[in-house]
Amino acid sequence: MDLEALSYFNLVAAHGGFGKAGRVSGRPKATLSRRVAELERSLGVRLIDRGSQSLRLTEEGRTLYERTDGLLSQVAEAGEAVVLGAATPRGRLRVSAPVVLAHVAFGRIGARFAMAYPEVQLEIVAEDRKVDPIEDGYDLVIRIDPSPDERLIGRCFLHDRRVVVAPVNMPVPPERTGDVKAVVLSTTPAGATWPIVTADGEAVFTPSPVLRLSSLLMVREAVLAGAGAALLPSLLVAGDIDAGRVAYWGTQAGPPVEIWALQSSRRLIGAKVRAFLDVLEATFPKKAFTAPL
Repeated sequence: MDLEALSYFNLVAAHGGFGKAGRVSGRPKATLSRRVAELERSLGVRLIDRGSQSLRLTEEGRTLYERTDGLLSQVAEAGEAVVLGAATPRGRLRVSAPVVLAHVAFGRIGARFAMAYPEVQLEIVAEDRKVDPIEDGYDLVIRIDPSPDERLIGRCFLHDRRVVVAPVNMPVPPERTGDVKAVVLSTTPAGATWPIVTADGEAVFTPSPVLRLSSLLMVREAVLAGAGAALLPSLLVAGDIDAGRVAYWGTQAGPPVEIWALQSSRRLIGAKVRAFLDVLEATFPKKAFTAPL
């Protein structure tokens, strides 16, 4: 297969047409059309339906694009690594991280990485939406308890627990069970319970929401303001517990939360990604959260 013709086809597919691909790449539209036609003849299949007003890939064209776009990126990265030196992290690195974790830890992690690797232009985006590394242009995505996905590979770098905390002047129910005045996320279903483990054994609380909020950061602020108890990530309130700003009632029963750094399985693990993973693991050597210094 002619890799140059394939790269032209992928360029056209990525930008949705010969004209836009030509403007972006600086290549003549006629050249792009001719090379794509040559690729179609060599494969014996039509890749693009040319009769429609806008570009539309055939089923074969869509399959070819999905299976080769990442591979061509790897070839380009490999060539760049050879030219620039594979051992030296360089270039742009984009990371997507959940909002709470990003605000609690990734500012300082990012600073540590930037000082250690000045030739990498690091961008960390705090967001809770489920991004696609390829479509959204990320080298790494940080996910909490991710579902298995054959399109993603990576490693677990941190464990955390969810804990029930409350205003310091809020009494614990005498039987360590039953309804409690609570601040919850907007997505918390009716009838949810908080099974927890304490120093005295197990307990089950039923949150009675007095306030529903869309952000864990807002839930924490509401607890600090005295609105009620809440179930929150330990990494978000560990400092508040240690400082006596909130009362710790117990840890959610069950396995710990796993936090993973993932990338597309279609891409090579380059020097800059490997360096960022090393910084993550050095920050949490026991996979346990402590506030970065």
